[in-house]
Amino acid sequence: MLIYVCISSHGFGHAARQAAMLRELHALRPDWTLVISTLVDRRFLDLVFKDLPVVLRPVQWDVGMLQADALGSDPAATLVALQDLEDALPQRLDQEVAWIRRQESPVLVVGDIPPVAAELAERLQAPLVWMGNFGWDDIYEPLGAAFEVWVSRARVCYEQGSLLLRCPFSLAMNWNLQEIILNLVAAEPRSIPVHLKDALQQDPSAKVLVGFGGLGLGLDPGLFARWPHHRFLLNSPRNPDLRENLALISNVTLLPDDVRPLDVMPYCSRHLGKPGFSSFCEAMAADLGLHVVERQGFAEADALMQGLRQHGSHRILRREDLESGRWALDQSLQRPTQGKLGVTGALQAANAVVNVAMDSLQQV
Repeated sequence: MLIYVCISSHGFGHAARQAAMLRELHALRPDWTLVISTLVDRRFLDLVFKDLPVVLRPVQWDVGMLQADALGSDPAATLVALQDLEDALPQRLDQEVAWIRRQESPVLVVGDIPPVAAELAERLQAPLVWMGNFGWDDIYEPLGAAFEVWVSRARVCYEQGSLLLRCPFSLAMNWNLQEIILNLVAAEPRSIPVHLKDALQQDPSAKVLVGFGGLGLGLDPGLFARWPHHRFLLNSPRNPDLRENLALISNVTLLPDDVRPLDVMPYCSRHLGKPGFSSFCEAMAADLGLHVVERQGFAEADALMQGLRQHGSHRILRREDLESGRWALDQSLQRPTQGKLGVTGALQAANAVVNVAMDSLQQV
């Protein structure tokens, strides 16, 4: 069986949750071929899919929402990119359909969550499983008349399929499909290098993981010095000047390139960042307090913040709080209004994919 996963190129969170699901799927069915199809940064894919036998097909299937930075969206540029994508998709579909047919294997398509996955599955006469916490119809609809055609096209696609695996913190996704509601979708932490583990265990400072997704956010490095009793763990930025400046700050540790933020969560007590699906799932699974900067102009953020208030210990910051260093790390956390969520979402999703795939094989 070939499992072909169309992953949004919009951000890292879609790939991170598919890595968690596919790891569970590989454990259940190690004989199946796993294919990931996306243009997410190759270094990130190599990191989250490490030691998992996946075939990479570098294809952009969707635009998502173009962003000015980690907290700001650019609707005008998104409209231009959507039309460019529309022009390019027919050739990409032809290419991937031909490649999949050459594998001479039964196939199941997973969409997370490019609408065109529906057309790919239809051309292959393959079952289709959606997995996500929103569709692009939900994201574009509040943006007005200019996006109406894209909302309609996406919704028609999403109403096709065998199953919706509804992740936590979800938007409407009113697609008239059978659904399975998932718990938190998060991978397991891996071991970290001994020298880093020893340094974190011996340092008495409170540990804070800082993350703003793939785009990052250009914080003034001097802000970390305002919190001398805390140690901040960050991915090493690509900008060499910023990387050099951060390396000089005594209470900042830049993570090695082969260490995921998830891997150091067991050593941390809090997480400072933006609303993000995978960050929330991973931090809640690790029982971290979440200091979250409010984000405007992206509908998913409202659902994420509602889920945070309901299920996670948290502090909510404004952007001006972030940029001025008022991070409230010395303040007590707000407790969730409801209970914690379970952590078995990746396994639930993998089992569901196996069931749909096996049903399709029996119908052949």
